[in-house]
Amino acid sequence: MLKLYSYWRSSCSHRVRIGLNLKGLEYEYKAVNLVKGEQFSPDFLKINPIGYVPALVDGDFVVSDSFAILMYLEEKYPQPPLLPSDLKRKAINYQAANIVSSSIQPLQNLAVVKYIEEKAGADERDIWAKTHIGKGFAALEKLLKDYAGKYATGDEVFLADLYLAPQLYAAVNRFNLDMTQFPLLLRLHEAYSKLPAFQNSVPEKQPDAPLS
Repeated sequence: MLKLYSYWRSSCSHRVRIGLNLKGLEYEYKAVNLVKGEQFSPDFLKINPIGYVPALVDGDFVVSDSFAILMYLEEKYPQPPLLPSDLKRKAINYQAANIVSSSIQPLQNLAVVKYIEEKAGADERDIWAKTHIGKGFAALEKLLKDYAGKYATGDEVFLADLYLAPQLYAAVNRFNLDMTQFPLLLRLHEAYSKLPAFQNSVPEKQPDAPLS
């Protein structure tokens, strides 16, 4: 059985959980507590030397980084597909995913916001996070307006949705971002909340989520 090293509130892990659920793949959940620093333990560094989650173990093979994991799953388990066959829509999926993974998520991850809070206080931490999430969301609104259907790039769930859903979830539930300025993304957020593969991947439903 596949093993996923994950942290309940990690949006990168969240993406992979959605992908596994969409493809109907069973997996063993291996919790890594980022707050306690378990990602830097000698045992975990043997799995992923950079000390990040997620990491996927498939037999004797280990792959880390959410994009690499999702592409590995896409090649090994091609149905249902995570990418459209249309070349242009495929490119838009990559672009949207990259905006989230390169221009939003790294600027509001645990290590960054913790550092800002220590140096400048909680108010500055929140301003920082909301500013960078908002900048990325504004770009995504413009990018997807000509491609979105029921979901980000049409009427089927694809890679862009796997990246958008966790970031939207974090913006709403963790950072309390006012989403009324992003009507397309707000509609997508509501659409994702109705899909079982997405519902079952949300942070509070994970085995390592706090009870209260």
